[in-house]
Amino acid sequence: QVQLVESGGGLVQAGGSLRLSCVAYGCTSSGHARAWFRQAPGKDRESVAAISRSGGSTHYSDSVKGRFTISGENGNNTVDLQMNSLRPEDTAVYYCAAGPFIVATAPGYTYWGQGTQVTVSS
Repeated sequence: QVQLVESGGGLVQAGGSLRLSCVAYGCTSSGHARAWFRQAPGKDRESVAAISRSGGSTHYSDSVKGRFTISGENGNNTVDLQMNSLRPEDTAVYYCAAGPFIVATAPGYTYWGQGTQVTVSS
């Protein structure tokens, strides 16, 4: 069983930066593709960024491209999301996810963290 534990959320002013971290416990030696999703009140959960098992491939949603960076260490046991130039519309609960492959939709991921709140004030 894989357990994902997120940290690093908080309150920041528009234009500021935050770094989220997600540590995976119980991963198999083959590792997992990892992703960050977010969900704002009243909205569907949406993909933000993802990284392949090898770390050689990354994907970003158009809304965060150029502002957010996903990175993995230790075979993706720890995956970070560096968020720069934050906007009020980035406010959401951010979730870490793990699964066999990079996909754009939430059902494609097997394991989920508990979520961490990110609030960007204007």
